[in-house]
Amino acid sequence: MNYSTKQNQHSEETLATYLNELDAKRKTTHLGGGEKKIAKHKSKGKLTARERVNLLLDFPNESIEIGTFTGDEMYKEHGGCPSGGVVVVMGKVSDRLCVIVANDATVKAGAWFPITGKKNLRAQEIAIENKIPIIYLVDSAGVYLPMQDEIFPDKEHFGRIFRNNAIMSSEGIPQIAAIMGSCVAGGAYLPIMSDEALIVDGTGSVFLAGSYLVKSAIGESIDNETLGGASTHSEISGVTDYKCEDDTACLEQIKRLVDKIGENDTAGFNRKPSQSPKESISTIENVFPIDRTKPYDMLEVIHRLVDNSEFDQYKEGYGQSILCGYARIDGWAVGIVANQRKIVKSKQGEMQMGGVIYSDSADKSARFIMNCNQKKIPLLFIHDVTGFMVGSRSEHNGIIKDGAKMVNAMSNSVVPKFSLVIGNSYGAGNYAMCGKAYDPRLMLAWPTSQIAVMSGKSAATTLLQIKISTLKSQGKELSKEEEKELFDEIKAKYDDQLSPYYAAARLWVDEVIKPEETRKYISLGIEAANQNKTDKRYNVGVIQT
Repeated sequence: MNYSTKQNQHSEETLATYLNELDAKRKTTHLGGGEKKIAKHKSKGKLTARERVNLLLDFPNESIEIGTFTGDEMYKEHGGCPSGGVVVVMGKVSDRLCVIVANDATVKAGAWFPITGKKNLRAQEIAIENKIPIIYLVDSAGVYLPMQDEIFPDKEHFGRIFRNNAIMSSEGIPQIAAIMGSCVAGGAYLPIMSDEALIVDGTGSVFLAGSYLVKSAIGESIDNETLGGASTHSEISGVTDYKCEDDTACLEQIKRLVDKIGENDTAGFNRKPSQSPKESISTIENVFPIDRTKPYDMLEVIHRLVDNSEFDQYKEGYGQSILCGYARIDGWAVGIVANQRKIVKSKQGEMQMGGVIYSDSADKSARFIMNCNQKKIPLLFIHDVTGFMVGSRSEHNGIIKDGAKMVNAMSNSVVPKFSLVIGNSYGAGNYAMCGKAYDPRLMLAWPTSQIAVMSGKSAATTLLQIKISTLKSQGKELSKEEEKELFDEIKAKYDDQLSPYYAAARLWVDEVIKPEETRKYISLGIEAANQNKTDKRYNVGVIQT
């Protein structure tokens, strides 16, 4: 699929078109390696990764998935890697919020591609920063050897997984691993470095080297079951702690183990009974135009996301190109920082463009972010931003100084931060609004979003000017037709990279979600964050004034 298809046709598309595309992509991605691979997998008496996860969860519909589109459109020359070959879900197991990581053995036998490693590290990061249990459902052939140089040796590669196993154990974050299929070589350390390990009889196996490698290395002839099967490790080596007769029995045993885990001291974030928004999210298309060139009132979007559609604005008449205020989402108190997309007029008479951060709005945002840290209120950033205002007036007003102040206040936040991209998220605007580089607990995007340094048209115009200048220095000139052809070519390539699916494939965003799923994701994210009590003091250091 060409990512840029929807990005080039805003005036012709409806929100339903984007949502239908999202549904179709989810359905295809959930098939993993495809129906034939699924049938072969189940013929061995094994459940699929998603079946295992759903059986483990108390209420699958109340869980959230992380990284559905990881690896999307990547590794085509290797047959693809849907969902990065691993399913990651956050949800309740025995009434305890957990992260679940399940290898999808229908995708290259669960082998680890480079993006697989990145997704596993992201899952561990979520467990670490929220101090919630993590459950590994292991069924993997180990590193994908044709790409071993991109997954094996570096700091953020395969070995970091085991380092995290050790760190989490030392920090008291429960880790439970179930060996439900093959578990080979370096991958064997993941379950055994967990606090407790289960193994499924007949299908689970774990060893540093399989029978073929043992034969070639030391000349010993032995089958894999005798070498590293359930009976061997449960009754001879003592490597595993529980032997289970099948997948279902294994998952039931995990539930019983989780049921006994003690509670953490909570962070104490404020929550009251949830109320539905007065303004229904089903009417979002009435106030949120698909054509991103059209202005709209971000306040109308916020009213469709927050409890009882109540939003208490902070400094309402000042710095109006960013909305700041307090609200609740599913009962949780939140501080919202959102780009205003309509044109506003300051009291000094300055007309301010929607989606642009000005000095006054950056100043206001910094102060509001500091207030939320002072009052222990989680932050939600809603992106539809093209960047900071440029030009002599802005520079003379100190836009760099005020922008730095906002970035400083946001970067040093000790309350959990969440980011939601609904429209544009360009350049330094992405940074100031807590893009992925600034450690949001969850980075989410609607299918209408775009994430890049700048828009496709702006990028193509800039790059074309550079190309024309370079050719002129060589004594060459392009005709108007050649200029247009080159412009269209550059723009098409750039537009392709603007897609939220392009970002999701690389885990620049954690998930592409529907507008109606937003409250569930933010609520569960705050509930997870509430499990980690931190005494870290908020300190912005040297701040520009």
